[in-house]
Parts: sequence; structure tokens; C-alpha cells
Amino acid sequence: LIGQFGVGFYASFLVAQKVAVSTKSPKSDKQFVWEGEADSGIYAVHEETDPEKLLTRGTCITLFFKEDAKAEFSNPTKILSLVKNYSEFISFPILLQQEKTRQVEVVEDAGAKNIKGEEGASSKEKKKTKKITEKYLDWELVNSTKPIWMRSPKEVTKNEYEDFYKKTFNERLEPMTYSHFSTEGEVEFKTLFYIPKIAPFNSDEASKMKNIRLFVKRVFISDEFDGELFPRYLSFIKGVVDSNDLPLNVSREILQESRVVRTMKKRLVKKAFDMIEEIAKRDNKEEYKNFWRNFGKHIKLGCIEDSANHKRLLPLLRFHSSKYEDDMTTLKAYVENMRKDQKVIYYLAAETVQSAESSPFLEELTKRGLEVLFLVEPIDEMVFNKLQTFEDKKFQDISKEDIDLGPEDETKHRELRRKFGRLCKWMKQQLGNRVAKVQLSKRLNSTPCVLVSPDFGWSANMERIVRAQTLGDAASAVDFARGSRILEINPNHPMLKDLNDVSKDGSESTSAKKTVELLYETALLSSGFALEDPATYSMQVFEMMATAISKRREGQLEMGSTYEPADTYDESTGEYDEAAGAYDEPAYDEAEDGYGEPATASYDEMEKDLLESEMSMQGNAGAEDDEPLEKRAE
Repeated sequence: LIGQFGVGFYASFLVAQKVAVSTKSPKSDKQFVWEGEADSGIYAVHEETDPEKLLTRGTCITLFFKEDAKAEFSNPTKILSLVKNYSEFISFPILLQQEKTRQVEVVEDAGAKNIKGEEGASSKEKKKTKKITEKYLDWELVNSTKPIWMRSPKEVTKNEYEDFYKKTFNERLEPMTYSHFSTEGEVEFKTLFYIPKIAPFNSDEASKMKNIRLFVKRVFISDEFDGELFPRYLSFIKGVVDSNDLPLNVSREILQESRVVRTMKKRLVKKAFDMIEEIAKRDNKEEYKNFWRNFGKHIKLGCIEDSANHKRLLPLLRFHSSKYEDDMTTLKAYVENMRKDQKVIYYLAAETVQSAESSPFLEELTKRGLEVLFLVEPIDEMVFNKLQTFEDKKFQDISKEDIDLGPEDETKHRELRRKFGRLCKWMKQQLGNRVAKVQLSKRLNSTPCVLVSPDFGWSANMERIVRAQTLGDAASAVDFARGSRILEINPNHPMLKDLNDVSKDGSESTSAKKTVELLYETALLSSGFALEDPATYSMQVFEMMATAISKRREGQLEMGSTYEPADTYDESTGEYDEAAGAYDEPAYDEAEDGYGEPATASYDEMEKDLLESEMSMQGNAGAEDDEPLEKRAE
């Protein structure tokens, strides 16, 4: 019976208490009626004998609604929406009887007035009329849209494709591109695909949108798929798929297990990639830029979810680069521009392109002319972790330890490790468990230090993403990652050279310890990590500012002058001169009551001056201390 009555017949009992089917063949004089009651399990077939119910030919199905369904499903608006959704492209016409209104003229009732002497004239006068609103029933065609995918692509014009797109998917703009194709052979189906010009306003919901509509013999079946017919990452593509090889009563289980559906999915994905590649190859590069701006995240999601199609996906990727300010580059272009001795593809994950360009991790790579890709979207870093390589070139995060920058002078680096080994141990003691270790850096030129992550740890950008997650214990995960960070110091920076001299004696200098704390906190910020205690860091900065202002008030510093390294940075060698640790300080001349040429002040002299200024700020508190100033400075 299900096969004879077709799809959805027994679903009528969900809303009807009783269903009657009257049918009459044009070749027979008899009309038969099938009647069935919901929940009864029985039905009856008999010949129609009521003259008022006899049909000329055809079939009439009558639903006797249940009380709770009568109000909703007897509403013409509800019936119209159901027909539009499921049967809009049926080849035979569907008409819905609706109540309409119209204006008609009727003769006014003048009564039986007759004026004496005008009996003959009244019959000659024109009758007065008026307009009234009349209700009537009329049949209206509701499936007027034609299934243009059933026609040959040569017969359909561009305007027809665009009109169908706007009407079917409620769009106002024309599509970016479209593809009309049919597949024959083992599986036969017809498809019409569109790529929109812009993404929906809420792009996070794009994967949940019902953009692919499955038809079987032009009967709408479903638009709810969870990857069975079309992958999630291509859900921004809109279109219709019409197959004659699927059963009309197709279900989710059939979609998951059917060999026909798997074959259809493979061919649909291939055609989707063909459409995107056609946009990328156009002479007008702005068109693909617009596509990438709207749907680039979907392609990146495909790199994570669809390993089988990496060869089609990777050429479509675009990234910002340290060599291109306003344009984006491809992985293929990056590999073609690599130096001969370069073995890896460098990248840096950051919140914005501007923060990536100013990152201290770029200093040495920029000097050597090495290109770095900027990953500025949350999904980017997960994409690279999934891909691992491109054309046998590994991806290297420049914010992690053990970065390979090419040939190095091992003798020079070994000498620097010997020279600064004591400083690294001393700084590790001061910082404790906040860092895993302190080591010399190969990636810095002008910045004193940075914090890097271990090879298999989280980068600063990934920590930021984890912190933003609503669910999960992000705090515990970040605390675990914090202890594995590595502090890298620049051995060519004058500040580190001075600290190296101080650490040789196992110094317990308060000022030196504060300097290490400030270096660590500042490295957190410049490396992209979040400050552990912003209030304490702010107080340390304010204290330094207050110290400088107090020295100016006492006449020890001319307003506008600052302590600056006397040595200069040589970009060609990547080193500072030998006058490391010296600072330019204006020399005060008591006789002239003014300032002379800058004199050189050592690190210890600076520390003594800072201590004196602290005492001056403390007032009498410093005067009550009997310990000599020289002893306290020591």
C-alpha cells in the first residue's frame, strides 16, 4: 500500500482522525472509496453511491482533521507554505482554493416612492448603483516556478539563473558564480550550484544553514544534512540536487549508508572545488580576494576536517606575509621564493597583522631576508598543526624554541654561552618556576629578551584562544603551559651585559632583581602573553617614572634628557659596540649652575643615584637609618 499510495500518505494520520480516498478511472463507470480510521488498524473499501460525490475521473483525498490540528492545518496560509516547500517544482499544476474579495456594482433599493404627477417619469430615470465588497472562492496556481536545472544549460540564460537564485534562496544580490551540470553513468543526477557574493552576517551559523536542497524526481526531500551529502565546510554554497536513483522515502540512515549518496557526495565536492578554482584563476584578482574575505574560514576548516582533499584545498589558501603589506600570498608562492638553504616555512600567530609586524620574533629573520607568514585568525594555527608540511617543507613557528635560521657560527655561540652561563642561572633563580629555563637567543637583535614556548607547547596566540573558551577548564590548562615557557635573552644588548657583570658576584642587589622582574614582565607583553599581575607591573613602571621625575626636580637631570645607551647598534653586524653598560648622563657644573657635556656613569653609580632619590622621596624615613649610604648601596 505504501508503494501504491506514494510518499507521505500515511503521514496524513498524524493530523487526521479519518482519511477517505475516492478514485475513478476514465475507463470504468464505477467509483471506489477507501476509508481508514487512525489507531483502528482496519480500513474499508466500497463503491461510491452518493450522486453528489461522484467524480468524472481522477482521485479525491479528504482529511477529517483531529481537533488539535484543525486550526493549524486548515489554514490556507499553512497549506500554501507546505506546497511551496515540498512540491514547488512538481511538473503537474497544484491549485489552492482561496477566499478572495472583489468590488461589484449593485442597484440601490429606492423603495416604493412615487410622486404624484411623475408616475411616467420615474420609469425613465436611470437606476442608481453603488459598489460593495464581495467574497468569493477561486483556484490559484501555487507552483509556478519551473525547475530550470531540468533544462539544458545551453537553453538557460544568465538572467534566468540569477532570477531563480534570488527567488529560491531569498537573495537580493546576484551570485558570484554558478555551475549547472548533470552526471550520468553509475549514478545520475542534475545539480545547480551557486556561490554567493557575500557571507551571511552571522558567519558562525553558516555551517547550520540549509543551503543544499535534495530533490528526488523533483519532490523535495530534505535540506538538513550533517555531512552525509555535502561537507560542512562547503555549506556556504547554495543549490539544488535532483536524483532519480534515490527512493522517495529516503531517510537519514539511507543517506549515511547508501553507496549512491557517497558517489554523489564525491562528485559534488569535486564540482564545488572546480567553481572555486575558476574564481581564483580569473584575471580580475579582486574577485578571489572578495571570495577569500567572505569564505576563507570555510576553506581553512576544510583543511582540518577533510584530509582526503588537501591537494585541492592547499592551493586555495591565502595568508598575510612579512614581505607583502597590502596583499596576501599562497603557500606555493612562498616555497618558490624561499632561499636555497631554507628548509622550513616560517610562520607567526598573532592577533592582528600590525602586532605580528612589530613582534620581536621577527628581528633576526627580517635581517636575513626570510619571509614569515602571519596567522591572524583563530583557526590558522590549528590548520598548520594539522597540515604539518607543504611540498616536503615543514612549518616552523618562530615563537617556539629551537628555531632553525640556517648556518650559524657555532664557535661564537659556544663562547657566548660560556660567557653568559652564570647570568642565565642567576635569572632562572630569580624567576623560579615561572620559566622552565633561561637561555641565549638567536632570533633577537634590538630587544633584550622574549618568552618562547616549547616545541610541543602552546604559543601565546593559542593561550589567548584557550582563555576565551566558554567551556572547559582553561585556567588550569594555561597554568600548566605557563611553567614550560623559556626566557631567551639577547647577549648583545647593553642591559644584559650590565646584568651579566652584576651576576658574577652573586649579587643580591634589589635594583638588579627589580630589573629582572621588569624584563620578564615586559617580555610577557612583547611576546603576546597576558600579564600575570598587571597591578604590580603598573606599580613598578610608576615607581620608575616617579624616580626619574624626582631626579629632575633635584636638578640631577635636565628635563627632556634620559638615560640612553652610549653604544650604538650596528645593523650590519647585529651587535653593539664595546662601550656596553655605559649611559649618557648630563654632567652638572656647580660653578656654572648648569649642565655640561654628557659624562659616562657606570651601572653602580646609577644604582647609587636611584637609591638617593628613593631616600629623598621617603623624607625623614631615610634620615633615621644610621647605616652608611655606601653600605646600603653595596
